[in-house]
Amino acid sequence: SQSKTMKFALALASLAACAPAVSGFGVVGSRTLARSPMAFRTPTAQFHATSALSAKVDRLTEPAGQLMNEVDVFIFDCDGVIWRGDSVIDNVKETLAKLRKEGKKCFFVTNNSTKSRAGYKKKFDSLGLDVAAEEIFSSSFAVAAHFEQTKFLEKKPGKKVFVLGEIGVCDELDMIGVPWIGGPQDEGKVAPMQPGGKVDHDHDVGAVVVGFDRHINYYKIQYAQLCINENEDCEFIATNLDAVTHLTDAQEWAGNGSMVGAIKGCTGQEPNLVGKPSSLMIDYIADKENLDRSKICMVGDRLDTDILFGANNGLKTCLVLSGVTSEEKLLSDENKVTPDFYADSIADFFVKEAA
Repeated sequence: SQSKTMKFALALASLAACAPAVSGFGVVGSRTLARSPMAFRTPTAQFHATSALSAKVDRLTEPAGQLMNEVDVFIFDCDGVIWRGDSVIDNVKETLAKLRKEGKKCFFVTNNSTKSRAGYKKKFDSLGLDVAAEEIFSSSFAVAAHFEQTKFLEKKPGKKVFVLGEIGVCDELDMIGVPWIGGPQDEGKVAPMQPGGKVDHDHDVGAVVVGFDRHINYYKIQYAQLCINENEDCEFIATNLDAVTHLTDAQEWAGNGSMVGAIKGCTGQEPNLVGKPSSLMIDYIADKENLDRSKICMVGDRLDTDILFGANNGLKTCLVLSGVTSEEKLLSDENKVTPDFYADSIADFFVKEAA
């Protein structure tokens, strides 16, 4: 009947509306994917599964032979690998000490943009973890590195950045002299929506950065969309697209992907991504430290960011189950992102000695 046909059409439309806007994330099966620095900063970049998940992902049972003898450098994600919320994961401190004793270099790369590198140094210190500031790389730092690489100040003289996010991005922009507005200054602002009400925006904004923001509000969303939609050549940048994050150790919380999604929805634009799985941070670290990528292992708890980041950039990869990914999800037929190894946590990097 005509009524049934209309209902079916509406159902199809609803499914289409719910389909992921960025099909490239979490749908990757090959380690031979593009490794260009622009691979994930190009909005149109798409990645497709080319093969089914291998029948078995090796669990890390003999770390010396499987990992330690082949790796000189470990790059760790933080949330879900080193800590959950404000709690250090069991035996992390001891494991890091053992790695350093064996001469392994350690770096810490997080997609969380709420703190600057200096801010993360304070968090490591507060948790009793001996980590140097030079070993820490956050997506807030990646924003600053992106603006330096693209010569924002030279190519857009007189322009500034609107930050939908927290102080971490703002602090990093201050360190390279890029002017910004927004950030924590917009906390609690309310958009005037009475008759004739409007948000006046700065036409000198040349870029909008969307980072995780625990105080996101409608005013910030409106300001961001006005800059992107109405300012000429205004760049849309995302620190990361993480679906969920660890604000506390009690549950998962909506991540920056929800905030980026709001801006994508009202602008129709895809962001330039600077955090994982973009190659920007590994390019910076490898070049600065003169590292052999074949001797680096990326350790993370997320398949679609950490493991993808490693696989796309020629690194060995190890997934740990101490964060958002379960063993069931890893080994499911639906998963197409395959790490080299997996373990319960980084404590498994060393075989427990018999009592």
